[in-house]
Amino acid sequence: MQTERVTILMTPAKKAELAARAAAHRMSIGQYVRRKVEEEDEQLTPEQEAELALLVAQANQAIPAMVASLDKMIETVRATSVDIRNTLDQLSTRS
Repeated sequence: MQTERVTILMTPAKKAELAARAAAHRMSIGQYVRRKVEEEDEQLTPEQEAELALLVAQANQAIPAMVASLDKMIETVRATSVDIRNTLDQLSTRS
């Protein structure tokens, strides 16, 4: 992996604060800054948060109907299975 150097200017007090934060996480300053930048990139924008909230609300609203539909399908499959068994039993007794 090829890397490049980035220089950041800050006051000695800010550098000491950054060093303390990095040390608290058992990281070098460079590792700490990289991790924080990557975490920032992973955060959702307000628009993404709103879209996600809308999708969650829609999913939560749809789930009860989906469960009811699945329950109905399961009952239909069970009834069909019973009908098939009865038909097979009738056919086997005729032979």
